[in-house]
Amino acid sequence: QVHVVESGGGLVQAGGSLRLSCAASGRTFSRYHMGWFRQAPGKEREFVAAISWRDASTLYAESVRGRFTISRDNAKNTVYLQMNRLEPEDTAVYYCAADDSLATVVSGTADSWGQGTQVTVSS
Repeated sequence: QVHVVESGGGLVQAGGSLRLSCAASGRTFSRYHMGWFRQAPGKEREFVAAISWRDASTLYAESVRGRFTISRDNAKNTVYLQMNRLEPEDTAVYYCAADDSLATVVSGTADSWGQGTQVTVSS
């Protein structure tokens, strides 16, 4: 199991960009699939993006495809979420998740979760 900590959230105007980071501890980070989720006020947590450790293949929610990019740097034990063309509807707490099963990450039942970082997009 890895321990993950998110950072990089903040307040941004619509159309702007932010890059979230998720730093992981543990020597086996490179063998973990990683994902990002978000939860807006009054809504359930939803999948945003995931990246496989095997080939760095990526998955995206339809609502963010083409605007968000997930990437990972195994040397730095960090996964990123570059968010461009942000919309007020992207306002949420963003969470990082890690698991050795990609399906488990995508389903939202990963073993490891961070505390979240707030992203607020003003109109």
